[in-house]
Amino acid sequence: MKVREIFSKTILGKTAIPGFDYCINPYVGCGHGCRYCYASFMKRFTGHLEPWGEFVDVKVNAPRLLEKELKRLKTHGTVSMSTVTDPYQPLERTYRLTRGCLELLLNEQFPVNLLTRSPLCLRDIDLLKQFRKIEAGLSITTHDESVRRIFEPHSPSIQSRIETLKAIHKEKIGTYAFIGPMLPLDPKRLVRMLEGCVDEVLIDRMNYTNRVKAVYRRAHLEEYLEEDYFRIAGMELKESFQKKGIPVTIIFQEEVS
Repeated sequence: MKVREIFSKTILGKTAIPGFDYCINPYVGCGHGCRYCYASFMKRFTGHLEPWGEFVDVKVNAPRLLEKELKRLKTHGTVSMSTVTDPYQPLERTYRLTRGCLELLLNEQFPVNLLTRSPLCLRDIDLLKQFRKIEAGLSITTHDESVRRIFEPHSPSIQSRIETLKAIHKEKIGTYAFIGPMLPLDPKRLVRMLEGCVDEVLIDRMNYTNRVKAVYRRAHLEEYLEEDYFRIAGMELKESFQKKGIPVTIIFQEEVS
């Protein structure tokens, strides 16, 4: 892993993602290196020759920048952490940039939406509990550890993510599971795993590149690229969660109901 410390010119960006006004990405790149990561397009802006997942640029001045930028804002808005990186990837344990940014957002009581794959977010639960409006989400893309190891080889186990959601939910903090992208999964088993630890579920797929399709082929999982899989599994997930009183949004296919 190549780690480069950089000084960014800005840290609080505007975003067009529905429901959010701003985004903070304390890192460029991600140590989790998920095979399907849509954010890999960022590589061409970095000058890195290393494959996606094998480099991270650390915006070491992120908290100082954020402090200045927050003072210039005229209106509050919901902040997403993060949109093209994992705010709690392994390097956050050392650099603590996400925590530093959260402390500043807490001072101003900005609404925050967190999304991560890492139990490291529990380190900051003391801060999360103090926000008046916050949601914490974990990416849960499958129920199956063998599938996780194929597509997310450097990310925390699925069970550790479930336990993280349980711990956050126990603190009365709003939690959600982001089932995106839908990797090969058993809807019924995944619903059972998530019951009682999430307030909401978001489901998504993505347009898979030839590179990602090749990963499916090597693992003999091509059937999980078929449109019928996404349609049927998405519907089954939605119906099963809703029966348990958990609201669901299917992002990729509004007609699934």
